[in-house]
Amino acid sequence: MDAGAIGAIVEAETTQRATAETTGTAAGTNGGTSLTEAATEAGSEVMTETIVGVRVTVPASTANLGSGFDALGMALGLYDTVEVRVTEHSGVSIIAEGCGADSVPRDESHLVLRALRIAQKALDVTLPGLDLYCRNAIPHARGLGSSASAIVAGITAAYGLAGRKLDDCALQLAGEMEGHADNVAASLYGGAVIAWRDDDGRYRASRLEPHADIRPVALVPEQESLTKAARDLLPDRVPHADAAFAAGRAALVVQALTRDPGLLLPATADRLHQDYRESAWPATYRLVKALRAAGVAATVSGAGPTVLALTTDGELPEKVDLTGFEVQELDVDRVGVRLEYLA
Repeated sequence: MDAGAIGAIVEAETTQRATAETTGTAAGTNGGTSLTEAATEAGSEVMTETIVGVRVTVPASTANLGSGFDALGMALGLYDTVEVRVTEHSGVSIIAEGCGADSVPRDESHLVLRALRIAQKALDVTLPGLDLYCRNAIPHARGLGSSASAIVAGITAAYGLAGRKLDDCALQLAGEMEGHADNVAASLYGGAVIAWRDDDGRYRASRLEPHADIRPVALVPEQESLTKAARDLLPDRVPHADAAFAAGRAALVVQALTRDPGLLLPATADRLHQDYRESAWPATYRLVKALRAAGVAATVSGAGPTVLALTTDGELPEKVDLTGFEVQELDVDRVGVRLEYLA
């Protein structure tokens, strides 16, 4: 399926969802083949008559890593778990626990379910009633890829229920929903990723293996941030000198992440996007500057306001004031999304 066709599916499903929310009609079903037929056609090794549900474990992610805006990402060892069970009744039931559980919707507008429905259409399968259980450990709206993780979870669940293995179409679906592929690619593949979009609209990603010594530390504030609001602070143009600086540091961070962590401090320097957002989260930027002044490779994680410190020992200087931030020492996730079949 080409990028245009996938984009049309995402756009159509989004429009259908908005119409359904306005009119109160059901959304998310299609003609297509049955769940069992789809898995049989795909040659799945899974016994389709036993596919009663799937469990998806998906890692958090950090993006940009300094100057690699919308291009660099890395998976982190913090996980959301989603279970989807096929039921005989029509419609869906949603249970959510953990981060953001009080604020997420309990209908077809739930992001995991939206992603599942979009993947369902792309795979041309019909899914019956579903029970959805979400256990969220990734903080919402903090710059740790919670939306990307939800999208990847929903798409992976749809593939699993159809008895199919993830393929390039999964990245395309996720990129179309998210609007960029750095976070979703990291959650899909694990490790670090370079993500880009070809002229034909196709999202692509190349996986990198982060150096074994890298120990990320996330410093998570209570304050939330919306990615769109953060992007609205960015200028349409930047000085050529700043663009050249960003290109050099984005290239350098690949070397630092994979071969020479000693270069992480200069590699994560940025002039492309972070300073323009300082007014939105002054505490975040004060902490980034304080950590960098103390020799720690700190950067804003994604759209913020979480601060990411890339260390080799998981330690932060005692002299740096961390008041207002929860410190989470994390592993680099090197596997990506996991799928299990439920009995």
